[in-house]
Amino acid sequence: MTRPVPAPHNAPAAEAAVLRLTGVTLHLGRDPQQVTALDAVDLTVDPGELVAVTGPSGSGKSSLLAVAGGLQTPTRGTVHVAGTDLSTLSERHRTAHRRRHIGYVFQHANLFGSLTAREQLLLTAHVAGRLDTAARRRADALLDAVGMSARAGHRPDQLSGGERQRIGLARALVLAPEILLVDEPTSALDRARARDIVDLLAQQTRAHHTATVMVTHDHEILDAADRVLTLRDGRLS
Repeated sequence: MTRPVPAPHNAPAAEAAVLRLTGVTLHLGRDPQQVTALDAVDLTVDPGELVAVTGPSGSGKSSLLAVAGGLQTPTRGTVHVAGTDLSTLSERHRTAHRRRHIGYVFQHANLFGSLTAREQLLLTAHVAGRLDTAARRRADALLDAVGMSARAGHRPDQLSGGERQRIGLARALVLAPEILLVDEPTSALDRARARDIVDLLAQQTRAHHTATVMVTHDHEILDAADRVLTLRDGRLS
């Protein structure tokens, strides 16, 4: 990490940043093949808190992130994002609310093939109506922080899997979201880079009072979290 990452000049107020799941149950499929992906999950993540969620494959971790981010509607229970119950919003307003308050780091970066690494970050700021000089400076600082300054002009097909993952992280952080949902951020990284990336996540979480949930199989990075929870058979402990 070669230089500090500036905050957006219009970053959201810290007190609004909270994620709360209450009694969330998610059924997938239909009888007799119906599966309970989440079973009465309660989870609250406060501003400035990094919560790691671990558990075996198939335990419901991806479903947890999808529901927490409003990408999937629970069968029962409520999801509050920045003080708003997502079930009270139309699909259009839910999308707008999600874009305003939540950043995602997907296990597969899902980058736009025609855009350079730097343009991936700037597009996020543009869509949010916040593309200005400060956003450009922050994008450059984040590329530096994830070790990608020298590759800023490269497109996804010119990058390795680990490099694309780092761009995905920088893109999620460019607007300093109130809530950050992170899926396996170190799966394609070597040990030294994995530690750098998780340290950046922790630093950004605390500096910008972000409520962060990180799903991971990597037990060597759990020490960066404020809390470590285990998801097994859809139940959180």
